[in-house]
Amino acid sequence: MDQGRQVFTVDLLERHAAKGRGVITCMAAGNDVIVLGTSKGWVIRHDFGVGDSFEFDLSAGRPGDQSIHRVFVDPGGCHCIATIVGQGGAETFYTHAKWTKPRVLSKLKGLVVNVVAWNRQQITEVSTKEVILGTDNGQLHELAVDEKDKKEKYIKFLYELTELPEALMGLQMETASVINETRYYVMAVTPTRLYSFTGFGSLETVFASYLDRAVHFMELPGDIPNSELHFYIKQRRAVHFAWLSGAGIYHGGLNFGGQQSSSSGNVNFIENKALLNYSKLSEGVEAVKPSSIALSEFHFLLLLENKVKVVNRISEHIIEELQFDQTSDSASKGIIGLCSDATAGLFYAYDQNSIFQVSINDEGRDMWKVYLDMKEYAAALANCRDPFQRDQVYLVQAEAAFSSKDYFRASSFYAKINYILSFEEVTLKFISAGEQDALRTFLLRKLDNLEKDDKCQITMISTWATELYLDKINRLLLEDDSALENSNSEYQSIIQEFRAFLSDSQDVLDETTTMKLLESYGRVEEMVYFASLKGQYEIVVHHYIQQGEAKKALEVLQKPSVSVDLQYKFAPDLIALDAYETVESWMATKNLNPRKLIPAMMRYSSEPHAKNETHEVIKYLEFCVHKLHNEDPGVHNLLLSLYAKQEDDSSLLRFLECKFGKGPENGPEFFYDPKYALRLCLKEKRMRACVHIYSMMSMHEEAVALALQVDPELAMAEADKVEDDEDLRKKLWLMIAKHVVEQEKGTKRENIRMAIAFLKETDGLLKIEDILPFFPDFALIDDFKEAICSSLEDYNKQIETLKEEMNDTTHGADNIRNDISALAQRCTVIDRDEECGVCRRKILNTGREFGIGRGYTSVGQMAPFYVFPCGHAFHAQCLIAHVTRCTVETHAEHILDLQKQLTLISGETRRESNGNLALEGTIPSMTSVDKLRSQLDDAIASECPFCGDLMIREISLPFIHPEEDQHVLSWEIKPNVGSQRSIPLSV
Repeated sequence: MDQGRQVFTVDLLERHAAKGRGVITCMAAGNDVIVLGTSKGWVIRHDFGVGDSFEFDLSAGRPGDQSIHRVFVDPGGCHCIATIVGQGGAETFYTHAKWTKPRVLSKLKGLVVNVVAWNRQQITEVSTKEVILGTDNGQLHELAVDEKDKKEKYIKFLYELTELPEALMGLQMETASVINETRYYVMAVTPTRLYSFTGFGSLETVFASYLDRAVHFMELPGDIPNSELHFYIKQRRAVHFAWLSGAGIYHGGLNFGGQQSSSSGNVNFIENKALLNYSKLSEGVEAVKPSSIALSEFHFLLLLENKVKVVNRISEHIIEELQFDQTSDSASKGIIGLCSDATAGLFYAYDQNSIFQVSINDEGRDMWKVYLDMKEYAAALANCRDPFQRDQVYLVQAEAAFSSKDYFRASSFYAKINYILSFEEVTLKFISAGEQDALRTFLLRKLDNLEKDDKCQITMISTWATELYLDKINRLLLEDDSALENSNSEYQSIIQEFRAFLSDSQDVLDETTTMKLLESYGRVEEMVYFASLKGQYEIVVHHYIQQGEAKKALEVLQKPSVSVDLQYKFAPDLIALDAYETVESWMATKNLNPRKLIPAMMRYSSEPHAKNETHEVIKYLEFCVHKLHNEDPGVHNLLLSLYAKQEDDSSLLRFLECKFGKGPENGPEFFYDPKYALRLCLKEKRMRACVHIYSMMSMHEEAVALALQVDPELAMAEADKVEDDEDLRKKLWLMIAKHVVEQEKGTKRENIRMAIAFLKETDGLLKIEDILPFFPDFALIDDFKEAICSSLEDYNKQIETLKEEMNDTTHGADNIRNDISALAQRCTVIDRDEECGVCRRKILNTGREFGIGRGYTSVGQMAPFYVFPCGHAFHAQCLIAHVTRCTVETHAEHILDLQKQLTLISGETRRESNGNLALEGTIPSMTSVDKLRSQLDDAIASECPFCGDLMIREISLPFIHPEEDQHVLSWEIKPNVGSQRSIPLSV
């Protein structure tokens, strides 16, 4: 124990606590409230919480001398029970902290109450709930009092000790909730026995169950001046007990609520039982039995004569002796007894006049040492207060394990030490002992216990552990050559452990140092594994390629975290190693640019392959072109070149005939270079492909010329492709005809028949006269008689057809002229009250009223006007104004320009008329006026403005033009708050 400061200290609390009411005979405490009983029958209540005291006389009305036998107070300091004895027998009283007068419990008259057990879990300030009282004749009674009733609710008899009637000297009660029921645990002691009661329901039910079954008890015979039973309460729950018996101090832990057996069964809720022999309390002299006991968390306070010995409950050693400052008259009697205040955590001792307070100063501070000396390491660690104390516990454990050569266990404990032993000292211990494996274990455990901020130390220890792992692996290989093949060997196990270590430590290990270590020990596979962990995929892939494991390399490259650039870098090696797997991997990889793979594909394609072997590059390029719709010219050119080198040109022709243009409108239909394709096909002598390319490039003459060298039918098909240029088409067919005529090797008549048959295939495009020049000059005309006659008949039919068409055209022209003449005579009848569609005035008003428009000829006295077939009529000026306003700006300007020109010409005509010019001179002017008027009519009267396109276009125009915003503002409704009035509405 730490001798620098005492755990328990004694202070005088009250010197004359009895206040002249006799001497103190008994005492109880709870929640800073002390209740004293005196030899003259007085009960004195000291409330140190509020600083007042109260006393009342229980001997009033009783004859002779009266003395308080026992006083009891609940843990809350509110409820008090006192028993007085004298010539008139014994009586028990109850009082409440708020009462001024105690109440006698008449049902207990004549019974001496020695002990009381309070229901700590359920008791309140206003109600005692269930209280058990034990008497000196071995009876148990139940009491309940409510403060508001001013009397007891009931007093019930519970049980009586009949087998060995003895006075009950100690009594304690606990409750626990088990499956929605309340379970009671009651412990009672006599001078020689400790009884245990337990059960469900009520106290009456619990004790009634013991009428037909045996009571569980522990018997410890021996004489004792004052047998006592105490519970240590922690957080309102009893955790251990102590019984002051004749044989010694019987103590142990309490486990309430852990058992769930029925109430009929005996349940022993005591655990870790022990007996402290009184011989340990004195050295070499006769054992003295304590007269009173108090119980703290770790200690017993034992009253021996006039001093209190503090005994550690765990080690059973006396740690302190407490002396009391008594007055001379009290010293002869000595200390009477001890009591405890579980709520306040204080202990009290008392003699006839004074009260002494025993305070606790951190009694658990040295308990770790106590447990450590007893080698109870788990309990020692649980009671340590700081890292230095924990280090000492770990050190003792480590040294013990090291001494017994349990090096692995020792390494675990050494790793937990942070302060009292240096890292270097521990490592030197294992190195000196030659325990490399234990050293490695120590390093690993040390890593687990280091803080994340110790980055430098973590890196160094991890690197050292790596080297120790590598050394261990090499030693295992040297010891057993077959370890590589045996999957269950220690070698394989340590390999797995090492890889797991690398995975866990990848963020703290220095990459360069670790790679060098792995390389120096020749652990290539582990180096590759670590490189993979660190994202050094280039090393991993290169290793797999060197090992010929293309599939594993491709699996690495397909990881999302691997840069796509590595795909391009290793593509040549991979496709050469395993073309099928490589191409499958490329096809499964997204965002791969085929253009960057072209060098690898060209290298692969340049190597010889079996005839029946699937060309993997062609397969991948076809996937890019058809599935991915790749538009890269390089990709298309490479695929075309590979097709051109194949013996069968069907794939090449299909490729050339495909239209790959999937992009924007009017985009290209192919993406390869046609000039390159043509050169390549000519080089590889793929003539049909060349014909197709010529045709695609609109070089039809070259296409037909080349096709004639391959197949005349192909040439004919190419000639038929030209549809929009008749001359070119005829020219191509003439080339074919010439070829056909020149290539025929039969008799003359057969050649002529073949030529005539060829003419029929041209569908009339060529005539006999077109191919005659291709025949020799000495060919007889008789051979062409039928063909020439057929041709002349065709010409005759064409002439007749032309004549019929000319007659039809002449007749149609006559009809048009008649319609024009009839149109000039057309008239329209209007009502005299017909209104203008714009100004709403009558159409037939005089021109003087309306104003005759300049440039128009007046009709008598009427203003010029327009009438449409739909029935709408407009004055000329109104129609011009309306159309100008509603039409587009350019059209309006054109109308105004025509009107201006008409006005100017009309003015000149009037001046010339006034000057008596000749009539012949005005004819050209009038002709121009009519032309302008006709243009103006077309501009404004081509359709009715109310029924034609002009009205339809106005649908999309706004009702109010931007320049008419002032009209919108005039319609805005503005609230006039000041002028608002409420108008009553009559109902």
